[in-house]
Amino acid sequence: MKKFDKISEFLDYLYALPNLHPKSDLSYIKRVLAKLDNPQDKVKTIHITGTNGKGSTSYYISNLLKKAGQKTGLFVSPYIKEFNERIQINGKNIPDSDLIKLANQVVAVITEIQKEEADFNLVTFEFEVVMAFLYFAKQNCDYAVIEVGIGARRDKTNVIVPQVSVITTIGFDHEAIIGPTLADIAKEKAGIIKEKTPIVLGNLPEEVLPIVLSEAKQKNAPVYLFGQDFKLHTGSVFELTSKQNYRFNLRPQVEGYDIALSVKVFELLNLHLSKAEIEAAINETQIPGRYQVLQTKPQIILDGAHNIQAIENLLAFVRKEKTSGRVYVLLAMMKDKDITEVLGKFKDEQVLLTTLPYPRTAKLADYHKLNVTLPFEQDYWQAYLNLKQKMQSNDILVVTGSFYLVSAILNKGEQK
Repeated sequence: MKKFDKISEFLDYLYALPNLHPKSDLSYIKRVLAKLDNPQDKVKTIHITGTNGKGSTSYYISNLLKKAGQKTGLFVSPYIKEFNERIQINGKNIPDSDLIKLANQVVAVITEIQKEEADFNLVTFEFEVVMAFLYFAKQNCDYAVIEVGIGARRDKTNVIVPQVSVITTIGFDHEAIIGPTLADIAKEKAGIIKEKTPIVLGNLPEEVLPIVLSEAKQKNAPVYLFGQDFKLHTGSVFELTSKQNYRFNLRPQVEGYDIALSVKVFELLNLHLSKAEIEAAINETQIPGRYQVLQTKPQIILDGAHNIQAIENLLAFVRKEKTSGRVYVLLAMMKDKDITEVLGKFKDEQVLLTTLPYPRTAKLADYHKLNVTLPFEQDYWQAYLNLKQKMQSNDILVVTGSFYLVSAILNKGEQK
């Protein structure tokens, strides 16, 4: 049986696992979880899906729970600086030693199943999900906030009956897997709704809202809809009207929606925090790799926006920030994203394309196939330095298109 001693050995194994199963269901992960005595059922959970905003919402909810004295697990993706960010308790990344122990325990179960079925295995994301549930149960967490990978109905995290489910947004991303239409994506995300479990809905497109509401009705799930059951007003601060009237520091508009959802979820849990404590918990929350300001004058903003909706939101924010000067954009995208549509959203911004040493990242040849003629620099760090050198104090540099690029820039910057 395989046994890991170092994190590097485990990560090499993890990323060599398959990405897909012959059939797209939850039978594989359920089989492993059952042999581990179903740790996912031993902790109360909050389950979050959405095309965009699910990561931010997860962080806000996690911080509120922690502030309320709850031992809180958080499972999110992707990571920005190190793999251990994927699995956190009370804002602290899982230690390497615990990660290795968990990995060895999960491999032992897989090896046992392989005695009966030689070709049995988990895909990479399933392995990560199993480790997270196992860790949260072993550590006796009160709550765990669980962000889905893709979709919801067939997502590998969809083996829980949470206290509250959340759909943040519905837009185009991963159409090849859960699309191709917006209605298909809505049906897939509505799969997060469970029998008689409250569902909190964000700023969803009107054309697909009936699909989600119909699923909630079938499941007798109470619905709390943004703009109807709780409302956000944006001025010099975010003002949220829900059970109470709250005021939060101003952030990009889309973060306001995520804050509103998070507070509504927290209210539904009936845990005690004063209005001032709720406001403080939200204002203190830092979301890694999302609208992250690295420096000012000139301003450098890092954001992992990688689909049309997220890029539109980011550009709306940046164009508002720009008073004079130029906006430079360093962009790397994955081959399976809507590259042409995303690039079509840029207007006066000066875009420089780059790539990363991952097979999924779009290379120069991929852009040429799409008739994209924007400037390209193979070395992402050199590209970043070149743009920085060009900047005047009133310019803005945006690093975006992928969390992998944001991660690479942050990690490289720390090494310098």
